[in-house]
Amino acid sequence: MSDKQKNTGIHPTAVVDPGAKIGENVSVGPYAIIADNAEIGSGTHIDSNVRICYGARIGKDCHIFHGAVIGEIPQDLKFAGEDSTAVIGDRATIREYATIHRGTKDRKKTEVGSDCLLMAYSHVAHDCVIGDRVILANTVQLAGHVTIHDWAYIGGMVGVHQFTHIGKHAFIGGGFRCTQDVPPFILAAGEPLKYTGLNVVGLRRRGFSNDTIGQLKEAYRLIYRSEFNISQALEQIQSGFELSEEIREVVSFIQQSKRGIVF
Repeated sequence: MSDKQKNTGIHPTAVVDPGAKIGENVSVGPYAIIADNAEIGSGTHIDSNVRICYGARIGKDCHIFHGAVIGEIPQDLKFAGEDSTAVIGDRATIREYATIHRGTKDRKKTEVGSDCLLMAYSHVAHDCVIGDRVILANTVQLAGHVTIHDWAYIGGMVGVHQFTHIGKHAFIGGGFRCTQDVPPFILAAGEPLKYTGLNVVGLRRRGFSNDTIGQLKEAYRLIYRSEFNISQALEQIQSGFELSEEIREVVSFIQQSKRGIVF
């Protein structure tokens, strides 16, 4: 065993390219493979049979479980071997057999934020952007260019269409397809996926005040349960509401939606 292996806890059966950058107090389990141009932050645990590919950038204090693959080339026929990365923030947990592919020439980067949990068999395709404290339950499948904002939760076996956006603190029930944008703070379920209420339980757990929750309920009542169309509802909100940070987030998200929001 080399001095490098002794200092970083690399199992003797692991294969670590000399061009990889390994931080302090990193453990690498049996038969793991870490490629050239991969970087692993200090305190991270790499379990057995994990593959960390070229261009992977893994933060500090992460835990990558058995069989996960980070930074493999995209499943995109337009990919031509260009340099790109797959970036994971600090304290992320990537469970068994999850896969995260690196970017294409479009963004040149796939991003997963800090404090995220990606459960077993979940997949993050090329050029996705995932915020902080996001949870993807088992077998969630993200197509390319999906954006998921902070604190969102995606239930098990959900498939998310390419270029879809999912807002902050949104909760998508398990087993459904997501083909349109999901606004922040809401619950979405059903086939086709639709608005089913405000994510009250999640918001209360995260310390949102009753006043803020009440204001969000009223805003979404105008958007989803009134006689107004979307544009009219947004006008009513902008003219009649205190424009708190949360209300501005709702208005901005819907105004910027390119795929249209779930209804």
